[in-house]
Formats: sequence, C-alpha cells, structure tokens
Amino acid sequence: MDKSAHIAIDLGAESGRVMLGVIDGGRLTLREVHRFLHLPVPTPAGLCWDVTGLWRSILDGLRAAGQVAGAEGIQLLSVGVDTWGVDFTFVSKTGTMVGLPMCYREPAFAAAYARCIDRIGTSAIYDGTGIQLMSINSLYQYEHRFNVDPKLFEGTSLLFMPDLFHWLLSGKVSIEMTIASTSQMVDARSCWWNLGLLRSLELPSKPLGMIVEPGSAVGAIRYEVAKLTGLPETLPVVAPPSHDTAAAVAAVPTVGGDSWAYLSSGTWSLLGAELDRPCITPESAAANFTNELGAGGKVRFLKNISGLWLVQQCRRQWEDAGKSLTYETLVNDAAGVVPLRTLIPVNDPTFAAPGPDMCDRIARYARQTEQPVPQSPGEFVRACLESLALEYRKTLHTLSTLLGRKYETLHIIGGGGKNMLLNQMTADACGVTVVVGPYEATASGNVLVQAIGLGRVRDLHEARQIVRDSFELKTVEPNDAPAWAAAAKKYGVLPAVR
Repeated sequence: MDKSAHIAIDLGAESGRVMLGVIDGGRLTLREVHRFLHLPVPTPAGLCWDVTGLWRSILDGLRAAGQVAGAEGIQLLSVGVDTWGVDFTFVSKTGTMVGLPMCYREPAFAAAYARCIDRIGTSAIYDGTGIQLMSINSLYQYEHRFNVDPKLFEGTSLLFMPDLFHWLLSGKVSIEMTIASTSQMVDARSCWWNLGLLRSLELPSKPLGMIVEPGSAVGAIRYEVAKLTGLPETLPVVAPPSHDTAAAVAAVPTVGGDSWAYLSSGTWSLLGAELDRPCITPESAAANFTNELGAGGKVRFLKNISGLWLVQQCRRQWEDAGKSLTYETLVNDAAGVVPLRTLIPVNDPTFAAPGPDMCDRIARYARQTEQPVPQSPGEFVRACLESLALEYRKTLHTLSTLLGRKYETLHIIGGGGKNMLLNQMTADACGVTVVVGPYEATASGNVLVQAIGLGRVRDLHEARQIVRDSFELKTVEPNDAPAWAAAAKKYGVLPAVR
C-alpha cells in the first residue's frame, strides 16, 4: 500500500484538535498538530457555539498540518471534519451563514420536545426514525427555531456542524449521512429524511438537502483557505463518518463476529452493537435504544449515557472554588476511597443539565436517598465512576436481551479509555473482558474512511486491521463479581431525583 496522508479535524463538545494521519505499510500513525478549547456561549438567542472562534482555530491547525507535511515531504491527500451530533445552523443561497448554531444543552429545547410529543406521540417519532427520544435531538431544536423565527427556514440550507465546516472549507453544501442520522429526522431504514414525520409536525422540509455517504468527496478547498493555510488548492475535502461516534466505531479493532459490543467513552458514553440493519421494535422503543447510521453500511444500535460529563462538571465546580485538580489526581484520589458507598442515577435529567453545581446536586441526592454524602473530591469522583459502570452493566444487559446475543468482549474506545480505574470498574460491573483502545478512535476512523473514499484502503474490514496493527490495546479482566452484583441491585432501584 502506498503512503496515504490525511488531515482529520476532530471537534468534541469541550475541545477540538487537528490531527495528521499517515497510513504507511499497513499501519496508521497520528500526530496532533493543534489542540484548542471551546465552549458554548450564552447569547440573547440562547446557548450558541462560537463558530468564528472554532473556524480560526481550525485554520491555525490546517496551517500547522501543512507546515509539518511540507517539512517532512508528506503529500496530503484530503481533509475531513467530525464533530459532536445534533447541532446545526443555516446558510443562504448567497453563501451567508444565517444565525449561530445553538448548543444541544439549551434548556428551551425541552419545551419543543414536549410540544412534539403532545402533537403526535412518542411511537410515531421512534417508529419513523429509530432514534431514541431525547430532548437534545435536532428535531426539537428544529421545531424550537421554526417556532421562534420561521424566516430562518426561507431560502436556506440546513448544515450540521461538520457539514458547516466542510462548507467553510470547500464552499460546497452537503449533508453527511451519519451526522444526519442523529437528528431524529431521518428514517434509519431508508437512510433518508422522514418527510411524513415533518409534515405531521407542521415543519418545513425545504432546508433539508442531499445526504451523502461517508467517504464522499465534497469538493476541493477554497482558494481563500489555501491562501490562509498554505495547503494546495487541489486538496479534496472528503466527508468522513462526520458524527464523532460513527468515526470512532469505524476504528473499533474487532476481528468480526457478533459477540462484541463497543463503548465510546468521553463526555458522553455510547454503548452499543454494530448491526447490518436497524432494530426498531416495541422493545427497543421501550428501552430507548437508537439506530444511528455508520460507516460501511452499518447501523450503530446504541444508547447514550451521561459519561465523563459528571466528572467534568464536578471539576468545574472545584475550579470555580479555586481548587485546581487534574483528572489524573482525581482518578488517583478516587482509587483510594471506600468503594460502592454512594450511587447516583447518571442519566437522570438533573445530572445532565449544565451548571456549576454538580457536586451540590450529587450531595443533595445522597441525602435524599439516605446514602453517605461524598466529602472529598475522590469520593465524588468514585461515586460518578461506579455509577457509570453500573449503568454500563444495565445497558449491556438490555442490549443482549434486545438482540438475543451474549457479549463476551466490550471494546472501549476514545479518550475516556485512558481512565483505567473506570475501565476496571466496567469490567467488574459488566462481567466481561474489556479491550481498551485506541484512545484516538475518532481521528483514526476519520482518517481511515477518508482513505477508503479515495480508494487507498479497501473497506471497513481492512481499516480495522490497520487499527489492530497500529495501536497498543490493553485487556482488562473482571473480578469481585459478588460486590458488583449487590451494587447492581441497589443501582437498579435508585429513585429519580426529587
């Protein structure tokens, strides 16, 4: 295989980075050339993303990638963007962005969610899309924005966040399939917009354009981008699986079969299995599992779990109080405290809401449920991690029941896999072998599917072989089953937050 080099722009909900990926001799190497923090910004219109700040940081990263490639004689073949899901904005036919993209954590979307449910019911929405019901989904943001300002929908095209940056890079409008599938406006069976669903909600469909598969060429970068970054004007923009979880799942180092599940671990945790076709049943609806589209014609059958958001928000509260604590310090402290004392229902809406008081919410819940109230940062973090591990156990059991499969291996991918304490807790709670890695699954999947699109890698199977040959994987075996079984019983009857 000839050397193949690609730029992956990977934007998470807390930070972004630009990665240079080189495939050579059947191995992938990744280099981070630029990293930056970003956060949503409160505005009179609601919680929005700082697009100009993000774009400036992306241009800085592209410039750095071009400099590294030039210094080392690496020929760049393409660039592609992946981001978090569901958020979007509009662009006009004259090439103007219309309105800032709003953040999925905007509280106003809960009211839009309630309006849609009241109008047509949960069954019509789930059956028509296969997507789990969550107020953060694009459908409810779409309804909210149409309710507030219907003129936004006149003569414009909707672009999800990665599509927006592909447009800024190339000037071309496109909507990539995996990111569109997170919206709850696409039918997972047909891989196309559910126009009947939108009509039943009296929402317009004109802003919704052509959906393209991952690996599709969008267009060459614009002259202005080339001039600002030093990249060649002919550099193609190739859409990867542009939802970050879809990119990460494309890089799961599995050898095949159906006895493995995946856990994409980060701000959100996403636990599920890869299917050849959607699973949309009354049982999957009751369990609120989602059918998101993936690379290689696969379906990501999964459930969203709150993830390391809980620890991030606790750390934010300590920082606001003047305590600077690294994640490594917090995990080390958590490892040294008494196990399985305090548990919280991690997916309860109270813990999903943003705000600088996560520790206070956890402490209040502990008092309400007559559990020991955490006192130290280590005790708070341990409560979060153990509760997450028990939620993983519950979700894996439900997944097994829904699909009639027994899972022997859980692949943990993404940056959250660096938390070996949580990995061990997950193996212990779930009673399965955990395989950790790669940490850079999202960037790996982004680069490899760009290469598939250009014919440099044959298919998803070969891409996963490259991942197995390129990264050190860690295996964690379960232990202490009785203690975790007892904790699971306690976790299973935790009341909702009052």
